[in-house]
Amino acid sequence: QVQLVESGGGLVQAGGSLRLSCAASGTIFSDNTMGWFRQAPGKQRELVATMSSGGSRSYADSVKGRFTISRDNAKNTVDLQMNSLKPEDTAVYYCWTYSRNAYWGQGTQVTVSS
Repeated sequence: QVQLVESGGGLVQAGGSLRLSCAASGTIFSDNTMGWFRQAPGKQRELVATMSSGGSRSYADSVKGRFTISRDNAKNTVDLQMNSLKPEDTAVYYCWTYSRNAYWGQGTQVTVSS
């Protein structure tokens, strides 16, 4: 089992920045992927960014150039730096990891006002 705890959500004006953090604990295999998904009201959950333990990153087209994912393998943490935020980035953001199975955090609300 893996537990994920997110922090860093909140309310920000358009054009502002937020940083999300996620800490994983439990049985974590060395070859894993961590990342972030988000779900806006009335919409499906979508991938935002992922990063493998080897350092490979992927981003949704909608956040490329604005969001940066990073991780600390020794601490089992993953961060998401979000810059130039837009109202359409408003959603609940979920930390995610795949380590033999998929695990989700409880989610943190990000609200971007126009």
